[in-house]
Amino acid sequence: MVEHVDVVVVGAGLSGISQAYHLRTRCPDRSYLILEARQAIGGTWDLFRYPGIRSDSDMHTLGFSFRPWEGAKAIADGASIRAYIEDTAREHGIDRDIRFGVTVRSAAWSTADARWLIEAEGPEGPLTFSCAFLSLCAGYYDYAAGHTPAFAGAEDFAGRIVHPQLWPADLDVADRRVVVIGSGATAMTLVPALAESAAHVTMLQRSPTYVVSRPSRDRVADALRRVLPAKLAYRVTRWKNIALGTAFFRLAKWRPGKTRQRLLAMVRLQLGPDYDVATHFTPRYDPWDQRLCLVPDADLFKAIKAGTAAVATGTIDRFTTDGIRLSSGEELPADIIVTATGLRIKLVGGIALSVDGTAVSLAGRLLYKGMMVEGVPNMSFTFGYTNASWTLKADLTAGYVCRLLNVMRSRGMRQVTPTNDDLEMAREPFVDFTSGYVQRAAAELPQQGARKPWRVHQNYTRDLIALRHGSVDDALRFSNPLVAE
Repeated sequence: MVEHVDVVVVGAGLSGISQAYHLRTRCPDRSYLILEARQAIGGTWDLFRYPGIRSDSDMHTLGFSFRPWEGAKAIADGASIRAYIEDTAREHGIDRDIRFGVTVRSAAWSTADARWLIEAEGPEGPLTFSCAFLSLCAGYYDYAAGHTPAFAGAEDFAGRIVHPQLWPADLDVADRRVVVIGSGATAMTLVPALAESAAHVTMLQRSPTYVVSRPSRDRVADALRRVLPAKLAYRVTRWKNIALGTAFFRLAKWRPGKTRQRLLAMVRLQLGPDYDVATHFTPRYDPWDQRLCLVPDADLFKAIKAGTAAVATGTIDRFTTDGIRLSSGEELPADIIVTATGLRIKLVGGIALSVDGTAVSLAGRLLYKGMMVEGVPNMSFTFGYTNASWTLKADLTAGYVCRLLNVMRSRGMRQVTPTNDDLEMAREPFVDFTSGYVQRAAAELPQQGARKPWRVHQNYTRDLIALRHGSVDDALRFSNPLVAE
């Protein structure tokens, strides 16, 4: 049997719960269903369980626009974020509309029927659904495994090798020597957390990353909560953080040299004049060519100063029985090696898409307003900001989907398709990052155009205006009139 609803949402993380909330409030007469491959709500925040897991954005912007974050810390731990998402779903009755353990394999659009046919695998076997609109909120990476390079000699290592994405519940690092390979947010979260009990932790990086320390508590938010209603205090804090984040990003792009100097000066202030900041904390690229790493309350720097953690910069020659040998000849002893070497990009949950019998690849296709795919009808694709909190863009995308659904109904149309009429328009990668995980998947990714609405701005204020108040007729084609029954 085929179960039909107006909207199928794939994924029950931050994006999926946001989409469901907006459907319930802005399109209350539409039926919807969330299909979640895992057995729990939370997405990323349910999957990752490594020590110290926390947000790398403040919770006043990573949190939902419609439900204040009331936790004490603005930089929150993973368990608190997971609980916040679960509580939000339960509070709004969204948890009753989730089918757990359902993995979507394919989605086929039929113009004749004006609906998607979805083939999935459930706990008890194959399942089939159909819907008028498909909202893909499955994130951007492969949940099954992270990226792990092939290291020479890995089979010779006598200790244990683990990837943070699949952290073993039984792993005990107490009094063990740990080497964490990587210099991204995951590595910088793991190192101070592991250093609390390990004999010693070394963060081994091929090249440095920009690191910024900020307090885990937002003093302005704390003050506002004492004098304003919770929702108003949250809204003010949210806009304050959006404005500051936007201003810093613009400054970094406008004056990269000055921004670089300031960021490195802040690191020197933390580690002292004798620390080799030039080697270990001075990247080869400009600020925001890759995402900055946030360390709350300077915890990474404190571990380094305490001697419980250290940074090594160099390339790996091979793993040995007792650790890692660098190309320089230096030996890093280890009992445990953690490969915090990044994610594997897997857009739209790896779902095989087709339109009227023709397979659709996202590679090279333009993204309309960063959320719909050129030539693909009645489908949204949630991809958050790279220079700000993911949820900011997810929230706008969810609201725009509801706006389109209501416009379609008012016009008596069953289909809306992003259509590019300017075949000569210049194209660029839609994620303008030099990060390894982006570059490894570059050939598989969609693109952005040189002009709106195909331009991805990475700017919340501009997107807010465009998605809430801008035209829906800029590059969208409404078609397929309702058929009288």
